[in-house]
Amino acid sequence: MFQVRIQSEAFDTAAETRRMRAGRVDIGALVVFEGICRDHAPGAGERPVQSLELEHYPEMTRASIERMVDEARARWPLQAAVVVHRVGLLQPGDPIVLVAVASSHRHDAFEACAFLMDYLKTQAPLWKKEATAAGAQWVDARESDDAALQRWGIDSTNRQA
Repeated sequence: MFQVRIQSEAFDTAAETRRMRAGRVDIGALVVFEGICRDHAPGAGERPVQSLELEHYPEMTRASIERMVDEARARWPLQAAVVVHRVGLLQPGDPIVLVAVASSHRHDAFEACAFLMDYLKTQAPLWKKEATAAGAQWVDARESDDAALQRWGIDSTNRQA
């Protein structure tokens, strides 16, 4: 099962992983990352966040993330991967993204999950706007996210979205 979904509705991480494992005895490792909307913006002078709005181009987003999953499959022997990314208005505590990766071996599952998250943070055509008491502002990419992507031999200045 290799699946990418872009949706406004919340997802159930436990249900997603149960579906991935259903009837499978060949999976030796399942690594899951769930990103959650924080109540503050990171960095110097952290600001309280009231909400987070994610926008995207529907035609581009799914295809871009599917290419990311294909790249992970080319790098590691994966048996399943599910990526669910939410769009729309989110509140602190709401789940934003799910990346679940299954493989025969833990190392491959961990690496592929980290790769997909690093790739999503920098390459996916998604835009975030944080609402704070001072107003709303678009969230810029962070240098630390670009540096994480370089670990995989991908230069973030040559975005592949």
